[in-house]
Amino acid sequence: MQRVLVIGGTGLLGYHTTLELLSKGYAVTSLALPPMPVENLFPEEVTTILADINEYSDEALAELISGHYAIMYAAGADERVVPDFPSAKFFYEQNVRPVQRVARIAAAAGVKKFVLFNSYTAEWGEQWPDLGYRERNGYPRTRLLQEEVAIMEGNGAMDVTSLRLPYIFGTMPGRQPLWHMFIDIAEGSPERVTTQMGSTSSVTVKQVAQSAVGAMEKGVHGAKYPINGYNLKYTEFMGYVCEALGRSADEVIGIPYEAVKDYLVQADAQVAAAGKEHGIHLVDSVQFQARDAVSDPAPVMAAIGYEADDVVASIKETLAYCMDNRALYKSWQNA
Repeated sequence: MQRVLVIGGTGLLGYHTTLELLSKGYAVTSLALPPMPVENLFPEEVTTILADINEYSDEALAELISGHYAIMYAAGADERVVPDFPSAKFFYEQNVRPVQRVARIAAAAGVKKFVLFNSYTAEWGEQWPDLGYRERNGYPRTRLLQEEVAIMEGNGAMDVTSLRLPYIFGTMPGRQPLWHMFIDIAEGSPERVTTQMGSTSSVTVKQVAQSAVGAMEKGVHGAKYPINGYNLKYTEFMGYVCEALGRSADEVIGIPYEAVKDYLVQADAQVAAAGKEHGIHLVDSVQFQARDAVSDPAPVMAAIGYEADDVVASIKETLAYCMDNRALYKSWQNA
């Protein structure tokens, strides 16, 4: 039985990937930061290690990795973090250096497959150079670099693939979905909810798990797979948020980027004055949301074998879960 190490195994993506691996007959080791989100999260056959991977020496990490056929890397910082200026340094330290180290040690230890859970901002950073995602925005810039260093470390020894992941919907025991923050936005706008007029790729967490296992089993070294299950308009999504709150989707209004550009420039300047920097500048993020950041799923589905799923149903189920747990979420926010 081949063994797979899931780094970030107790997060949403790592958890569902672990379950998918088990369903395919793989043995799984989960490595994640403590504490466990709930007791007995996994079936007893999963080996669970609670530790900070960055605190392992190279020798200890090599010993941990040895004997694993593949690694799923589902850890790191995302763009919701607003670090000190320059943000690229923070995301480099959090996302690039750890991946390069793990990939280097994994290749030397005989690991054959390495699947990186990445961001679709890397995809559009390449396709839309005018956004400056490859130059002035630290988060997508380092996401692109993260892919390249992992691929370089694997060359000739280990197949490295990257999943460029968009909006993801689903739940897991003991953790609250990030979509609470969109409910916060709607609650703070009691009359009209405004959003951008573009659209985004979106997937269920089941599709992410299938994509990860598919990339491991069928992926080509160096391939970067943009994952999509449904073209989701931002106005449509905020309509679902309003409906979860018992309001009408008709309360959502799409506004053009030009209407908010000056405000966003000022907001970015205020963040900079405080010595901080968004991983994606607000003015660039909203310009991105004014476009249709959607990829054709067919070629990737054929390449790695993930299946179609009901993304809209998953969105509604995820938002319902959020509403059922609003008190818990708010208590955590205030802690």
